[in-house]
Amino acid sequence: MATTSSHPKEEVKKKKKKEGLGWIEWARGWLYLVYEMLFQRITASHLQNPMPLPPVNDLTCIVTGSTSGIGREIARQLAEAGAHVVMAVRNTKAANELIQKWQNEWTGMGLPLNIEVMELDLLSLDSVVRFAEAWNARLGPLHVLINNAGIFSIGEPQKLSKDGYEEHLQVNHLAPALLSVLLLPSLIRGSPSRIINLNSVMHYVGFVDTEDMNVVSGKRKYTSLVGYSSSKLAQIMFSSVLHKRLPAESGITVACVSPGIVQTNVARDLPKIVQAAYHLIPYFIFSAQEGSRSALFAATDPQVPEYCELLKADDWPVCAFISQDCRPTNPSEEAHNVETSHEVWEKTFEMIGLPLDAVERLIEGEEVACRYGGHKE
Repeated sequence: MATTSSHPKEEVKKKKKKEGLGWIEWARGWLYLVYEMLFQRITASHLQNPMPLPPVNDLTCIVTGSTSGIGREIARQLAEAGAHVVMAVRNTKAANELIQKWQNEWTGMGLPLNIEVMELDLLSLDSVVRFAEAWNARLGPLHVLINNAGIFSIGEPQKLSKDGYEEHLQVNHLAPALLSVLLLPSLIRGSPSRIINLNSVMHYVGFVDTEDMNVVSGKRKYTSLVGYSSSKLAQIMFSSVLHKRLPAESGITVACVSPGIVQTNVARDLPKIVQAAYHLIPYFIFSAQEGSRSALFAATDPQVPEYCELLKADDWPVCAFISQDCRPTNPSEEAHNVETSHEVWEKTFEMIGLPLDAVERLIEGEEVACRYGGHKE
């Protein structure tokens, strides 16, 4: 009896000491990525392009990184379907020029598109806090937050933001996490509301070391692929805990989506076999419009909140993960690691300068101070 009772403790110790993916997990992850690229167009063949949207005239949606790529498609299609869209972007001039172009091309019902621009730089946590404060000060509802903005600095050396964090980690995980938490008061006013995080199939080869989130200790060699895939896995882990922490009465749904493998220059940092596959891009890789479908589905489909609540009721270890074919799927095996997910949750709050009970306090209507944005804890 003594031997069996100590076994789980040994397992926990082993998990804590894990410093990377095992070769089987790593190989399985890359096989999944290759499969996804070869067959994504077939598995998503039932979807229309562009995707028809239900009536969204009553929705206010914030879309980060919406001047190019998938974010641009998401913002444009939501606006054309009648939503009030806020383009949260670093380059406000480019966003305003886009809006002017869309307005000139728009012929719907004689009404102009309801789009506006607000400045947001995810490489600055001060900027994230200022954006959230400006939006919350309106005292209006927010129905959908789409954390679309992300970076993959292919083949480039490691860079740290002015906040001191590895840039992939900050832009793809820390800044969206801070934004999501700080906007909870507006999301509660817009209830039922949704937080949709644009993730990536690349998280299948990701690994998070909570003692070395910046990948600077030397335990793992830094590459842009390591930075990107780790940040996307961290996003799922954080989202899973947030999903659990938000009570049903808050009416806020959290989901991660994969846009699929979309036309982008990602080949230089990938294994040779994947680089070879990228030469077949014209057929296999999605356009930005095709890549936007899973996010638009997660943001508007009426059954998504029901599915998320079902997962919560079943005590499923991860949040909803919607695949590029707009069907629920399973994130990586590593994403199911509940212990690491809670460590990521705690470490994230420490890094973004919020108290660990910030979510609960904001839901109760209390004010929470952040060490960024010119405030002190």
